[in-house]
Formats: sequence, structure tokens, C-alpha cells
Amino acid sequence: MSDHLRRVSVVTSASGTGGTTFARSLADRLGVPFHKLDALFWRPDWMETPADEFRALVEPIVATDAWVIDGSYQSKLGDHMFRRADLVVWLDLPFGVWLPRLIGRTLARVVRREELWAGNRESLRNVFLSRDSLLLFTLRHYRGRRRRYPVRLGRFSLVRLRTKEEVERFLLRAGNAE
Repeated sequence: MSDHLRRVSVVTSASGTGGTTFARSLADRLGVPFHKLDALFWRPDWMETPADEFRALVEPIVATDAWVIDGSYQSKLGDHMFRRADLVVWLDLPFGVWLPRLIGRTLARVVRREELWAGNRESLRNVFLSRDSLLLFTLRHYRGRRRRYPVRLGRFSLVRLRTKEEVERFLLRAGNAE
């Protein structure tokens, strides 16, 4: 598997699915650089990077011959990253898997005051009481992504992983193919 996988885009149906953990592990197994789009997109005070600047940050990464990129941002980046990818991996785990993970991860980040990107931190107010809440965003967009992704991503080389076991098997094969 690893001899032909040099550029992989990892997308998820929902935050908390394990996309970052999966993408980091896959990059390690393939021996290629890992990139997290959230780290490029978010500025201090949760300000978004303008789309043209964001594309300018992502383009040099996508132009290289080897990467695993965590995130989609298709509305900002279009399809260029997916067209360059050898494979798009879609983590589409069930609601009952990702929702407890998302809540647990978020609460842990709040308690630890964990810095995410550009000095940003999650807070209880932002998580549960804000209309920009990641939790609300994820709940609002989960069904739509599951409906849209087969159409939007189906044009590319796509693997859809729906269970924790499928995710583990995929990583095992990636690690054993060297």
C-alpha cells in the first residue's frame, strides 16, 4: 500500500471522529509529512484566514510529492487538493462513536486550557453557549456531509471507513506494506 500512497487527504463526517489521530498515524506509517488544515486556517481570537491567503498557504504543501493532510475546507480550497491526492480517506464513523469522543475531548481541552492553533483555546462558554460552538456546528453539518461527500468526493480515489475496526485494519495494512 505505502509504495503508491504518497499524497493522502483525510476528511471526516464529524469532529471527534479521530481524523487527526488517524492522519498523524498514517503519515508516520507512510513516512510522509503530516499537515493539519485547522492550524493554517485559524488565526488568533478564532479569526479565519481569508480564502485567498489560505489557498496560498496550502498550495505549496499540495504541490509537494508526499503528504497526509487532515481536513477538507473544500468551500475555501475547492477540489485541487483532492485532485492531487493519491487517495482520499473519509472517516464516517457512527454518531454514537464520535459524539462522546467530541464531548470528552472538548471538556478535556477546556479543563487543561489546551492551546490549539494560534493561541486559541476552547472554553465552556464557546463550546456550549455560543452559536459558533464546534459542537453545534458538528451536529448541524453531520447529516449534510454524509449526503454530500459521496457525490463531491466520489470523483476521486476514495476509501470510506465506517467502523473503528475498518480504521484499524487500514492503518495496519499501511504499516505492513513497507
